[in-house]
Amino acid sequence: MRRLLLVTALFASFAQAADPIAIEVHRDANCGCCKAWIEHLEANGFEVDDHVETDMAAVKTRLGVPHSLGSCHTGVIDGKFVEGHVPAADILKLRAQPDLIGAAVPGMPMGSPGMEMGEHKDAFKVIAVGNKGEQSVLAEYPAD
Repeated sequence: MRRLLLVTALFASFAQAADPIAIEVHRDANCGCCKAWIEHLEANGFEVDDHVETDMAAVKTRLGVPHSLGSCHTGVIDGKFVEGHVPAADILKLRAQPDLIGAAVPGMPMGSPGMEMGEHKDAFKVIAVGNKGEQSVLAEYPAD
């Protein structure tokens, strides 16, 4: 048991020593779920540069977010867009694929990161967008 505790403590110190992953988040000032999504990112090793915007539609257009994939906030990491309540693990998948320009969770599904209100969880998909605009499923999450 003591050895297990030592290994766990050692692993935790390595995880804390990792450099944070920089991401920009653009959001409306009055959106609570956007703040909750930022907390999810920070809890998973991201360093968030938070931008409060007055015209999110213009931000999404500038970043190339397809209208059909829209949500309430938009992140930018390594020049790629992250639209809506994309889980931190899927942002890392996005970063690892050079043929993708972004990922999105359309709408605001209950139970997605930042939308953990109550016990209900909607099924949702993380949609990847390729260099030529093609869309595919990056990850799927079932309903509870």
